[in-house]
Amino acid sequence: MAAYLLRRLLLVIPTLFGIITINFAVVQFAPGGPVEQMIAELKGKGDVTSRVTGPRHGEAAAPMENGTYRGRRGLDPQVVEKIQKLFGFDKPPLERFGLMVKGYLTFDFGRSIFQDKSVISLIGEKMPVSVSIGLWSTLLVYCVSIPLGIAKAVRDGSRFDLVSTLAVLIGYAIPGFLFAVLLVVLFAGGSYLQWFPLRGLASEGASQWSFGARALDYLWHIVLPTTALVAGGFATLTILTKNSFMEEIRKQYVVTARAKGATERRVLYGHVFRNAMLLIIASFPAAFIGILFSSALLVEIIFSLDGLGLLGFEATIRRDYPVMFGTLYIFTLLGLIMQIIGDVMYTVVDPRIDFEQRR
Repeated sequence: MAAYLLRRLLLVIPTLFGIITINFAVVQFAPGGPVEQMIAELKGKGDVTSRVTGPRHGEAAAPMENGTYRGRRGLDPQVVEKIQKLFGFDKPPLERFGLMVKGYLTFDFGRSIFQDKSVISLIGEKMPVSVSIGLWSTLLVYCVSIPLGIAKAVRDGSRFDLVSTLAVLIGYAIPGFLFAVLLVVLFAGGSYLQWFPLRGLASEGASQWSFGARALDYLWHIVLPTTALVAGGFATLTILTKNSFMEEIRKQYVVTARAKGATERRVLYGHVFRNAMLLIIASFPAAFIGILFSSALLVEIIFSLDGLGLLGFEATIRRDYPVMFGTLYIFTLLGLIMQIIGDVMYTVVDPRIDFEQRR
């Protein structure tokens, strides 16, 4: 197992390098870089709409030549050169890429172009929000899906199984962000009730409260975001749990245990549970990463949660390259590490699994 883990850890390095290289190459062809945006802001046109939709009608996009910005007509070329030097775009792309990779070896992602903070400090500020939401949502998904999946397997074909399957399919069909909008309309003062807050994870002035009051306030704020993520995330795990238990229940060792007089509860939780839960427990890191990366972004935007997903989205819109690549690097690194942790959990749940014997 140690040799397998060492190989997986060594593969992290070329994987990170390849992903960063591809994304760096792609963004070189994307229009509207930070130099262009700074010039547009100096001319009073640096709004979000122009950054997303491109130049306004009748306004030509600034051309690029040899990887550098040529400026706009009517703007002093010396001003353009100063802006390029300020953002580091006076260097050729390969040199910028080499400096970036060198810094990433020590987790030095540089400074944000537009927020005047180091990227690592921005990530440190935003990550607790995203991790807390993702962790709570994943735990709740497991707490709902595992008992429901077991109940469906035990009562396969019953009215309960059919009704719960319909509920699962509805939850799977509704996107998390759409369910989040519905929760806002119903319970956050949208049109009906105002039971829960809409913005952030803490009330104004909560830092002066006692620990117990801050904890309750935090739980009050995360009810709607976690509910939105859980509603769309429990369907797949519920079906996986049911199928795993159904497969194990049909095996010969279950028939033997019943023939020996074991009760159904003893058969289910003493024999079937451990084997059926192998895949489910081991997939926890992947489920956490999936919720954190895929669904949490739109939920963070809807509920105004200042998390890592929202930071990366805003950096992409503004072409804040240091933040873009820094968040991408962290996302990729977390995903690779969680995959390795998932493999380790397989061996913890079932010591019979030996990755060294795989061909």
